[in-house]
Amino acid sequence: MSSDEVIEHLVSAIRQAETVLPQDVVSALKQAKEVESGAARVQLEAMLKNADAARDGSIPMCQDTGIQSFIVRAGAKFPGLSALRSQIIAAVRRATSEVPLRPNTVHPFTGDNPGDNVGEHIPYISWEIVDGDSCAIDLLPKGGGSENCAALGMLPPGVGINGVKRFIVDHVVGCGGKPCPPGIVGVGIGGGADLSLKLGKLSLLRPVGSRHPEGKIAALEEELRDLINASGIGPMGLGGRTTCLDVHIEYAHRHPASLPVGIVYQCWSDRRARVTIDASGKIEVT
Repeated sequence: MSSDEVIEHLVSAIRQAETVLPQDVVSALKQAKEVESGAARVQLEAMLKNADAARDGSIPMCQDTGIQSFIVRAGAKFPGLSALRSQIIAAVRRATSEVPLRPNTVHPFTGDNPGDNVGEHIPYISWEIVDGDSCAIDLLPKGGGSENCAALGMLPPGVGINGVKRFIVDHVVGCGGKPCPPGIVGVGIGGGADLSLKLGKLSLLRPVGSRHPEGKIAALEEELRDLINASGIGPMGLGGRTTCLDVHIEYAHRHPASLPVGIVYQCWSDRRARVTIDASGKIEVT
């Protein structure tokens, strides 16, 4: 497993994430189209045509190719761990020119853009060390429009689950068409402020239509999805029955005095890809 091979597969994964909409998302958009009419149906048809054109032409499905984010779960005995950060950064630089990606990283104080999607703490890499000797790298490019509709609520625990539901629905409905609906609403509940938002983002890695393994939480996901869709905001905010394709929830135990709720919205172009590397050096992009 050479460094060049790892970088090449990471570039391929970035290209796939940017140009090929996952089949679970395509299926959800098609199902939504069947229950919509008028402007809502036209918008969904345009999204599906856009996805086809991006896939067939190997071009980004959105002009906003996002901030490149990587979630790494590496085995403690994975032999390539020490080189992985530099390989990810090199892959982002290459992908910027080869896919191509829009240069999206700017200095928060000066506005300077390095032009290669690399900067301080960017690409963002979340690290988790697990047992074993293999590595899984999830890619989650995140556009600015949907990212701007992220939110953190430090709720008083006394509001209970009904207060949590009210906060989530009010926030998502308040965003209207800004995050390019219908999208996926990722929710993290509990932990601390930072952890709740991280859990919300991690939940976006689950396929659309998948449910949390705990029945009560799975039922809450479905309830929130239905409540958001009852708002009538619809595709691109033009009205309709489909404002979100799904709601995914992850949770962590919390402090008795705190009830953090993190919301991370993903737009309809729910871009994802995964790179897996085993100890023998076999690399696969899915």
